[in-house]
Amino acid sequence: MNTADTIVHIVDDEEAVRNSLAFLLGSAGFAVRVHESATAFLTVAPGITNGCLITDLRMPDMDGVELLRRLTGANAMLPAIVVTGHGDVQMAVEAMKAGALDFIEKPFADDVMIASIGRAVAKAAADVSEETGREQTRQRLQSLSDRERQVLKGVVAGQANKTIAAEHGISPRTVEVYRASLMGKMQAKSLPDLVRMVLDLGEGAAL
Repeated sequence: MNTADTIVHIVDDEEAVRNSLAFLLGSAGFAVRVHESATAFLTVAPGITNGCLITDLRMPDMDGVELLRRLTGANAMLPAIVVTGHGDVQMAVEAMKAGALDFIEKPFADDVMIASIGRAVAKAAADVSEETGREQTRQRLQSLSDRERQVLKGVVAGQANKTIAAEHGISPRTVEVYRASLMGKMQAKSLPDLVRMVLDLGEGAAL
């Protein structure tokens, strides 16, 4: 995933700060969108598929920590950087606990902000790439027959071919045939690769 596709979202209630950050990051080659409040950003956050976030810590409608908590609750969390004043370090630590990737104290040097955003953008792009891979795995799972799915479930559980065969009333040789077939459909390079694919889907894997 190209990091150039990642949009940096700036959330700050002060227009001058928003514009200044947008100019800095735009000049450094980042794609930028600005939002005047945490509440305004929350309305669009669920639809963001490739982005990262810079948020001020203290805002009148909602502080940065609460924003991160709500994003997590809405399953819309992004790689986030919190900008904080000198007196807010404890709150900034709370933001890290709430999922922030970094916090930067004001006043900050331009190169410090750009470097931090570079890391956030790279993480956002990597997250999108990983999710794309998981979606491909889900689609491949849908292509398996019921019997192939049964064999796959046994393989992921660490069962030997004999055990899988006995459980489903088929021969170990037949299990081998199904296993070879499902590995082809799943585009797995090896047995560990196959297991990793399924485990990466977590408990939601439809086996």
